[in-house]
Amino acid sequence: MDGEFKNFIKVWILAITSLCYCYYISARVPKGLPRLLSFLPIIYLLFILPFSLSTVHLCGITAFCLAWLANFKLLLLSFGQGPLSPSPPKLFHFISMACLPIKVKQDPPSQPPQTSSSAIGKTLNSKNSETPCRHQSIQTPQKAFPRTHKRILLFIKAVLLAVVFHLYEYRQHLPKNMVLTLYCCHIYLELEIALALCATPARVLLGFELEPHFNEPYLATSLQDFWGRRWNLMVTRILHLAVYNPIRRISMPALGSKWAPLPAILAAFVVSGLIHELIYYYFTCMHPTWEVTWFFMLHGVCVAMEVAMKKIVTTDRWRLHPAISVPLTVGFMVVTGFWLFFAQIVTYGIDEKLVQESLISLNFVKKILGM
Repeated sequence: MDGEFKNFIKVWILAITSLCYCYYISARVPKGLPRLLSFLPIIYLLFILPFSLSTVHLCGITAFCLAWLANFKLLLLSFGQGPLSPSPPKLFHFISMACLPIKVKQDPPSQPPQTSSSAIGKTLNSKNSETPCRHQSIQTPQKAFPRTHKRILLFIKAVLLAVVFHLYEYRQHLPKNMVLTLYCCHIYLELEIALALCATPARVLLGFELEPHFNEPYLATSLQDFWGRRWNLMVTRILHLAVYNPIRRISMPALGSKWAPLPAILAAFVVSGLIHELIYYYFTCMHPTWEVTWFFMLHGVCVAMEVAMKKIVTTDRWRLHPAISVPLTVGFMVVTGFWLFFAQIVTYGIDEKLVQESLISLNFVKKILGM
């Protein structure tokens, strides 16, 4: 582990140095192809840096932050788009926003005061007009919990993660599906806690209010709700800018504004599947078996069908009660996850490696606490 931590530090020193180059280049090279060509060596470097790490946790964090988020942000910056455009005035802010899974919360635009008559007219118009593209509701944030409640929930999730680690010690005596359920809980809990830990120092050092990464995905009432409003929202926003918007614009002349979102949704899920294949390859260096890509393609098709149905059926009579829709949504996620998402993890033994690392971490914490 000492050698692994040294490699981890070296990787991030290289990454930060490379992002310093991007910061200065972006201010001197015009957007478009010239800036993209100047970024390509750095994008390639960020893709290969995770190969220097062997542990699932350190390699996974590095691959997610550098090979996925930072590279997509640099691609967007090449064309003057994304969270790095316009470039932050300070180098530290640029590096933090480029390589950390954070997004600064934007203040809502101030509205000029309205007279009572104009406000009533606006209300009537909003009631009589239909949103032209229902997919845009995917990006509408849900009502957030107060920060104190979030901290309590995060503490409860940390305790639950410790319980999952403890149950791993008895996994030989547990049914296979129960072990896979523990993997589901492990991935969600650890990912949310890790991203929250990344955001905390960034919030303190940057002094900005940051947008949340997760919004209680176990309460999702549909796949559209799960992927668009609740699960890993940083990735959702990046894919929306880098994949969804361009494909939608390209599809608009042929399909019109009503149906152009459907191929854009499919494209975003395909890209997400391919990036997950790349992350699995960092772990295994084995030829991909493509189950995880099929997982995201399946969910892309299902989300596109949901969006299409909402465009056809405009009444709310067909909306299921959350007591029914939530178990159906979570159940579909779990079943397809067992079937496709975890296939390579189990085949190549990533699950055992993840469990061993988790148990080592748990024993280390027990030693510190004197337990």
